[in-house]
Amino acid sequence: MAKIEWYLEYKIQKNRPGLLGDISSLLGMLRINIVTINGVDDQRRGLLLKCDSHEQIRRLESILKTMDHIAVTKLRTPKLRDRLAVRHGRYIQRDADDKKTFRFVRDELGLLVDFMAELYKQDGHKLIGIRGMPRVGKTESIVAASVCANKRWLFLSSTLLKQTIRSQLIADEYSDENVFILDGIVTTKRGTEKHLQLVREVMRLPATKVVEHPDIFVQNSEYTIDDFDYIIELRHEPDEEITYDVVDEPQMFNQSEFNGFGFEF
Repeated sequence: MAKIEWYLEYKIQKNRPGLLGDISSLLGMLRINIVTINGVDDQRRGLLLKCDSHEQIRRLESILKTMDHIAVTKLRTPKLRDRLAVRHGRYIQRDADDKKTFRFVRDELGLLVDFMAELYKQDGHKLIGIRGMPRVGKTESIVAASVCANKRWLFLSSTLLKQTIRSQLIADEYSDENVFILDGIVTTKRGTEKHLQLVREVMRLPATKVVEHPDIFVQNSEYTIDDFDYIIELRHEPDEEITYDVVDEPQMFNQSEFNGFGFEF
């Protein structure tokens, strides 16, 4: 019989020695295995669990409700954000009004790369937009996530080392396993009709596409922000405002930024 995965998260109401041991013992008595455990934000713990039946989880839930020292905040089939929270010890920040927008800061690049890599591994069409000021780490994160997901990345337009505007691909580059990357400013402000036609062809592929500066891209193309499955915002600091008045001209990326991720040019 296949094991059932669950995610348990609880807030510590009153910390005391042996609290985690008591919960671990309870899980053991119910024959529920702990796969991973970690602190999640302040005063919270997250656990990935495996068990044989839903009845075991129902019994666990009823017992946990009687414990005064903790309050269960989540007990559900694990989502991607749950798995990453346990792995990294923090939750990805999600926009309260727009559920497809996720926020990161520069010192969370590891979490961002892991998140994007998991998205890349999913089959089928996926359109991801990434907002951020120059040199915050957008392109390095996109490429590093491709490496983590064991995917080949292809720039349709870019200013990474020199301005790139492609107007055609060779046959094997149309693979659904590739990650296609484009700069929304370069594509819409400097792209030829052949380049824009190539972008349209790629958009129809059941593959992952990542667009830097998605707001500029939708302002100057037939696509809308609703076409995006995910929007990622990357800032140097949590309160940084993302503006486009300083990115009218394509920015040359610093090669040394990529060397921190192990890339050499």
